Amino acid sequence: MDRPSAPSPRFPGSGSGGTPKNRRADAARKRVDVRDWVGGVRLSGFMGIMLGLVVLAALVLVPTIGTYVEQRQQIAALEHAVQATEDEVDALEAEREQWRDEAYITSQARERLYYMRPGEVVYLIADDVPGGILAPEAEPVSDDVEEASTDWMTQFLRSLTEAGVAKTVAPPTE
Repeated sequence: MDRPSAPSPRFPGSGSGGTPKNRRADAARKRVDVRDWVGGVRLSGFMGIMLGLVVLAALVLVPTIGTYVEQRQQIAALEHAVQATEDEVDALEAEREQWRDEAYITSQARERLYYMRPGEVVYLIADDVPGGILAPEAEPVSDDVEEASTDWMTQFLRSLTEAGVAKTVAPPTE
């Protein structure tokens, strides 16, 4: 097998490796034969044992690390759920404190149940929106009543019988 020759000088201006043509020629001579390289690697018994221990450690630790990551995700999700529940409990406790206030209970009874004190007069306004401010969907569609040119029942029955007798389906026309 051919061994590469001595390395060319490192300085571009000196020696045979100065021009780009010479550098390409040197690179072609310096190609390494992988078979020679692998053949030069020697494994000792200690190195084999250490390599085996590294592989064994990887086989043992990979599932353990996967389990650890999965459990950390579950813990994070549960901590988030606990925080949401604590926020909900705080909101309910605040609402309970409001219901302990006599003025709040009175205002809720008036608003929700229309309760009143003796001697008070309550006025319920059914339609408190002025007539000029109607929503567009509440306005009448048309002032004129239009009459259909054909009887809808006759047209429906004709369509039904034609669909039942037809041998092929025609695409819908627009």
